Amino acid sequence: MFLYRYGAAGRLAAGESPAAARILLSDPFSVPPERWELGRPVDLSAVPLAPPAHPGKIVGIGRNYREHAAELGNPMPPEPLLFLKAPTSLIGHGAAVILPPESERVEYEGEIAVVVGRRLQRASEEEARAGLFGVTCACDVTARDLQRKDATFARGKSFDTFCPLGPAIRLGPPDGPLTVVTRVNGEERQRGSTDEMEWGLVELLVYVSRMMTLLPGDLLLTGTPAGVGPLADGDRIEVEVGGVGILANPVRRWEGA
Repeated sequence: MFLYRYGAAGRLAAGESPAAARILLSDPFSVPPERWELGRPVDLSAVPLAPPAHPGKIVGIGRNYREHAAELGNPMPPEPLLFLKAPTSLIGHGAAVILPPESERVEYEGEIAVVVGRRLQRASEEEARAGLFGVTCACDVTARDLQRKDATFARGKSFDTFCPLGPAIRLGPPDGPLTVVTRVNGEERQRGSTDEMEWGLVELLVYVSRMMTLLPGDLLLTGTPAGVGPLADGDRIEVEVGGVGILANPVRRWEGA
């Protein structure tokens, strides 16, 4: 089952595929998916897709793949490296990533994103697994020059449009390894698997919930594999997570207000 958010109002729909989606009449976080009430069919091909999650916070994980840490010349941290990304950076499938004039090098980072389904505070492994609402595709767009200049990652990670997300949430914890592939203009640039992560999805939820309470709808970006690189005006980014779908976004230069 997949959860979609669509249109300017961010309405919800659910179904086994975009073609089978129907309007969701239930609260997805308070009602179990098997008890969701569905309304009329909705043609998702005729409406813009919004980010499928509406998080209060976006928590990022740095250096969760050893080869990515190495390509940036960074040592692997002894524990997960956390950073926050502004929720206003979110855009949906098909929306443009805007290259800001403040940065001379903006890079893509394809990732598997976890959506939190219930309140997690100092969660056990069992609680964290039960609180994993689903997974989706994300691109942790980063102004690399600003990230290297600043003591924290906040500025380089949080420009408007720097967090494409979607196209849908695949519900429930994955029942096996997940792959993530990033393409730019149709050319594969990144490929990774949850098997290659230093810390797995549930393990990360347990860890993060020690420092901050995770609430329904919150988003966890789980790190990017090796192969990051720059984006240019006119590019097209695709992030594909196995069993979830393909998130695709054009890239445009900033042209002023």
